[in-house]
Amino acid sequence: MSVHRIGILTGGGDVPGLNAVIKTVVYRASEIDCEVIGIRRGWEGLTHVDLAEPASRSRYILPLNRQNTRTIDRTGGTFLHSSRTNPSKMKGVPAHLQGESFPTGTGKDGSTVYDLSSQVLKNLEALGLDYLVAIGGDDTLSYASRLDALGFNVIAIPKTMDNDVRNTEYCIGFSTAISRATEAIERQRTTVGSHERIGVFRVFGRDAGYTALYTSYVSSLRCCIPEYVFPLDKLLSVIAQDKANNPSNYALVLLSEGAKWEGYELREKGEADAFGHRKKANVGEDLAGEIQRALKEETIISDLTYDLRSGSPDFIDKMVANTFAGMAMDCILEGRKGLMMAISGGCYQAVPIPDPKLGPRKVEVATMYNTDRFRPTYHGKLGLPIFLTRA
Repeated sequence: MSVHRIGILTGGGDVPGLNAVIKTVVYRASEIDCEVIGIRRGWEGLTHVDLAEPASRSRYILPLNRQNTRTIDRTGGTFLHSSRTNPSKMKGVPAHLQGESFPTGTGKDGSTVYDLSSQVLKNLEALGLDYLVAIGGDDTLSYASRLDALGFNVIAIPKTMDNDVRNTEYCIGFSTAISRATEAIERQRTTVGSHERIGVFRVFGRDAGYTALYTSYVSSLRCCIPEYVFPLDKLLSVIAQDKANNPSNYALVLLSEGAKWEGYELREKGEADAFGHRKKANVGEDLAGEIQRALKEETIISDLTYDLRSGSPDFIDKMVANTFAGMAMDCILEGRKGLMMAISGGCYQAVPIPDPKLGPRKVEVATMYNTDRFRPTYHGKLGLPIFLTRA
């Protein structure tokens, strides 16, 4: 098929490597005389834009070229900005669409939600787009799957430092997150050790514990992940023993934000986002309280979450980002659609966009996590791909 205009957007939380994807798509497209149109602020750019109104068009639509993307891969974040918008479950209708009729449903909180997919398709057509490259995590890509089902040509690229998108062993942002977490923990060891305390660290991982598990893998920490609801007394005993055995008289433990122990309920705060997620209260603070109560030990609590997604990408994330972008363009030139760029079996692959009904990919506790030691499993890795798990 003849391709003339490609749209590209980033949705959900930012991670290092997104700008490298955008730049590579633009540069490859320029070699085949194909235009690239940046959709700003994720899916919001296709629900809220009023293409007849210049200010709205300027806010949400940005033509991309080699000049305005030349240096963006040198920094983190997303040049196109982002949002957590789900066009199929909008809590309200944009002002310029008031009076128009859209299908309705009921949100998780019982409120009325609107499906603006027809408006998304209308805007894609008005922009003259032949393809859309959607870069995001499981939430963003869940709507990419919906758009694919509605018949639009979509290519997906997975990004999330949680590394929990199905059908791929790796998502852009994961390596940098692990590198940053490792560096931060190693720096803070000196403070925790100097005061002979117990250091409690929290990282992202609402449903899956990959970030905590792999940080633990390379840093030799105890870790707690959402996939295993642990006995608190057992963890406290292990931490106390670690401190007693350490010549510097300190101990460290790392938790995913979704980790919990038996009898503990994670606290949430704030309003739910467009995908029904509320922010989780800091489980690290709650565990520190249990440590202070049961062990009579002082703690240092460190929330590493947002620091892990900030700044420029490391080598792996930049390489994977560039490669995924090149693969996406190859698929577009071949007229393929409904695919996500992935790593499977340690190799680059184009796979189906994941079925949203399956939810996020999770750590396989039986093979990857030692529940007795609160550590990753280190044996039995011969023959596994580099990221130690298969998609």
